[in-house]
Amino acid sequence: MSSIVVTGADLAQQALDLLKDYEIVYAGRTPTEADLVALCRAHDPVAIIVRYGKVGAAVMDAAPSLRVISKHGSGTDTIDKAAARARGIEVVAAVGANAAAVAEQALALLLACAKSVVPLDARMHAGHWDKATHKSLELGGRTIGLVGLGAIGLRFARMADALGMRVIGFDPFAQNLPPYVQAVDLETVWRESDAISLHCPLTDDNRGMLNAHTLARCKRGVIVVNTARGGLIDEAALLAAVRSGQVMAAGLDSFAVEPMTAGHPFQGEPRFVLSPHIGGVTSDAYVNMGVAAANNLLGVLARQPATAGA
Repeated sequence: MSSIVVTGADLAQQALDLLKDYEIVYAGRTPTEADLVALCRAHDPVAIIVRYGKVGAAVMDAAPSLRVISKHGSGTDTIDKAAARARGIEVVAAVGANAAAVAEQALALLLACAKSVVPLDARMHAGHWDKATHKSLELGGRTIGLVGLGAIGLRFARMADALGMRVIGFDPFAQNLPPYVQAVDLETVWRESDAISLHCPLTDDNRGMLNAHTLARCKRGVIVVNTARGGLIDEAALLAAVRSGQVMAAGLDSFAVEPMTAGHPFQGEPRFVLSPHIGGVTSDAYVNMGVAAANNLLGVLARQPATAGA
């Protein structure tokens, strides 16, 4: 029986049902490259489902029969796509499977920042009543700038439109946008947005796109939300911008290095709302991503001839 390695500790039962003809090998929740190399050498999988950790050339070379790497989600930056291409290994992603979950997380972070949910909650629990001194930000009528207008970005755009916000967005690949989304260039996003939300994949070209230079071009008091990839933001620059008031607040679900470790400079900063990259982690998204990852790899295996060693 051919095997499939899952770089995680579990997979939705609905996905396992689709993969019943394969041996499923789990790598655990925090697999290292050495762990994955050892598993691939031991089981020579025809496919890898990527949940946690990174899959690079060393892992691929340890699995001569490997034909497809399937992402349990939409972001493929943890997979060395150039190495896969050079080895004839197809990379597929569960695009849109977690769109609703991540868009809702982005909205939650935006609202938490605009309405000071976290600090007001702490003050209330401490016995304070700040009605006479606190004013929140009203989002209706303000401009939200989106970077990335794929499944997640457009889902979030619909929510922002429902709040009465003006929605502008940058995505060089987006087509047939709904009438409530105005396509603009990045300069316009920085210049005109009262809040900015990132929904694009991380690439070599956009790494650190939100940095000291671009943040300085934003409106003073802008809100920054990131449910995409931490590498899109220069974290030191964002910290400085929040401390100076150039950025009113930041709602972040992803970080340059994950998991975040004790002593990270964002910890303890009152105008940062943080969550541990769980935007796509809901019961529904777990099933949707697992089923999509399974179907995607089965589609590749069905149309792609097996190698001699498989």
